Amino acid sequence: MRILKDWGKPKTINTDKASTYAVAIKALKEEGRYSEELKHRQIKYLNNIVEADHRKLKRLIKPTLALKSLKTAYATIKGFELIRMFKKCQIHLGY
Repeated sequence: MRILKDWGKPKTINTDKASTYAVAIKALKEEGRYSEELKHRQIKYLNNIVEADHRKLKRLIKPTLALKSLKTAYATIKGFELIRMFKKCQIHLGY
């Protein structure tokens, strides 16, 4: 089991209204993998914001599905993610 640092632990999880999510999150809390303060919000449309954010990335990746090795696929996807983060001003170079 990989232990997350405090800043890496989610405070809120947004899911759709499928009942299986609530059961799984409850079980993970009982195991101690999530803290008891974790909020689970079952709001159908909040999760769409996250999914919509990946649409452009999925469109870029689709033509590259024929990459021959895992190493080149990984590097290509990391590059796409980095460019997207620059465009969204999520990375600061420290200047």
